[in-house]
Amino acid sequence: MNTITTITWLTFREAWRRRMVQAALGLGVVFLLLFGIGFYLITTNMRAEGMRAIELSFAYNLLLMAGLYVVHFLTVMLAIFASVDTIAGEIASHTIQALATKPLQRWQIVLGKWFGYAAMIVLYLGGLSGGIMGVVYMLSGYTPPNANAVLLLMLEALVLLSLSLLGGTYLSTLTNGVLLFMLYGLAFIGAWVEQIGALLQSHAAVNVGIVASLLLPVEALWRRAAFLMQPQLMSAVPTPFSGSSPPSQAMVIYAAFYALVMLLLAMRSFGRRDL
Repeated sequence: MNTITTITWLTFREAWRRRMVQAALGLGVVFLLLFGIGFYLITTNMRAEGMRAIELSFAYNLLLMAGLYVVHFLTVMLAIFASVDTIAGEIASHTIQALATKPLQRWQIVLGKWFGYAAMIVLYLGGLSGGIMGVVYMLSGYTPPNANAVLLLMLEALVLLSLSLLGGTYLSTLTNGVLLFMLYGLAFIGAWVEQIGALLQSHAAVNVGIVASLLLPVEALWRRAAFLMQPQLMSAVPTPFSGSSPPSQAMVIYAAFYALVMLLLAMRSFGRRDL
């Protein structure tokens, strides 16, 4: 356990020292500032026009979900870029050989790296999502229903992290990154196909979206989180963050199982990899 803790701490420190992560952190702060300014100007104008309380509530929620969607996208990008070469890059540069020596077990290396990157990504996501909701609350007093649904965004980041580590045990850094982006693209398009299919009552289109979600349950987790954090009345109004086919709780359970299986496969694969 002490070995895994040490690798976790070293991975966490190394991740935060990367210029890419520092740039992502700086851009996140800039985004929060711009979001706050934009939210203030838009809502001030709506209140000046005499909009009713229920209309303002819907507007607050729509702006909040727009902000959280950007946070969701930034977290997806960070989860991929930060971890895509953590194993593949070290294998290519032969630096992994300094770690993969007895009595250190290879699965401990993978697990420690997973915990280190997971801690970094969760802190990043928690800071941005908490900042978005904090800005909205301070400027309007509005809080979304089921705000704890933001935990689903953390789960989607862990899904990508596990898959990235698994890919790193088989593929080069470039190939792993391309594969992850292609899978995310399929999941993104599949989610929209499912939503449009549900609106048009096309069962075939809905099934295509479900298959895409099973391949990579990332966009499905975002849609589940967005569904939970919107008022029930708003779910009937077509918006970019609501749809006719919200994922069920079963998809959340599947995503958690998916992340666990990918991590176990990564540990098994790295244990058998010829270094």
